[in-house]
Amino acid sequence: MNAPVTPTNTEAQLRAELADAFRICHMLGWSESVGNHFSAAVSADGQQFLLNAKWQHFDTIAPADLLLLDSRNEATPEGVDASAWCVHGTLHRRLPEARVALHAHSPYATALACLADPTIVPIDNNTARFYGRTAYDLSFGGIADATEEGERIADAIGDKSVLVMGNHGVTIVGETVADAFEDLYFFEKAAQTLILARSTGAPLAVLSDAVAQNTADGWRPYRGMAAKHFAYLRSKLPALT
Repeated sequence: MNAPVTPTNTEAQLRAELADAFRICHMLGWSESVGNHFSAAVSADGQQFLLNAKWQHFDTIAPADLLLLDSRNEATPEGVDASAWCVHGTLHRRLPEARVALHAHSPYATALACLADPTIVPIDNNTARFYGRTAYDLSFGGIADATEEGERIADAIGDKSVLVMGNHGVTIVGETVADAFEDLYFFEKAAQTLILARSTGAPLAVLSDAVAQNTADGWRPYRGMAAKHFAYLRSKLPALT
């Protein structure tokens, strides 16, 4: 592994934002014991990134707890969960444009991922937000801790911003922590709407491709919502003890 990088203001900001994202995830009820992982690239080439240490509860993560890693490292670094390294190490090595990667087992996204057809069908504003932006990996093989699984996941997500992982959960990538978290938030709401609509047994009123694309495009001017919403959620976090 390369020598540690001296923290910069950018890294310090990323540490603070990513640490708060973990705690917000727990506040919203989306954490899972001491598992799951978020990461954020620090270096310009995307290869050096921050990741939570092995088996630390989301609600306890402080900026200084995050590990600074290099995706070009061949072996799983000390103190890192093998599954986290398999997924996040590969994503940052293969997709440097994916600056932030959030993997969660939020309830409705996970329920959607467990359907035989987990397609996020455009039936309202929130589901249409992800029209054309969602990839699917339906080759679940258990805990993702093998090199080939990380490669397959990176191949599956490609140029999309959301990966529905069949029988597993969801991974979101974005340019900033706020952007990625906003997509995680809205994807959970979209999955909830779709699951509830399907639970009625009645036919879905699916939007046409043209309307779905128009709705997805219509979200772009609202990108500034992410920073405002994330700042609000951060303001509700209690001080770490």
